Amino acid sequence: MTGHGNVFFTDAEVKNLRKYLESGGFLHADDNYGLDKYIRREMKKVFPESKLVELPFTHPIYHQKYDFPNGLPKIHEHDGKPPQGFGIFYKGRLVFFYTYECDLGDGWENPAVHHDPWSLREKALQMGANIISYVFDHP
Repeated sequence: MTGHGNVFFTDAEVKNLRKYLESGGFLHADDNYGLDKYIRREMKKVFPESKLVELPFTHPIYHQKYDFPNGLPKIHEHDGKPPQGFGIFYKGRLVFFYTYECDLGDGWENPAVHHDPWSLREKALQMGANIISYVFDHP
């Protein structure tokens, strides 16, 4: 999921999302500028007992087929902050991966939308492939 602003989960959506994630599901959210405070609030509803923690650069999600030794690639610039990857773990399994100040989604869109160079688009696609690979390799 991605977005620029407010996201709100109803009580039924919170219950369904938690059940999905506890049952082996995975959710990736990409902050496309402005989503941060809302996604943090909503995921706290889903897992009130869990903290959203920053993943270290050594986490396997950064080292699947493509190696990102410094964590997430920076695809689009907003506030000059470094990209960060956060996660929520359930019973030791990463169930929620939140990419902040990175804008992977911008690199996945039509090139005419953001005019990002191919080198950045390729990094976004590679990181996306890493996320998918990680999910299937770490059930």
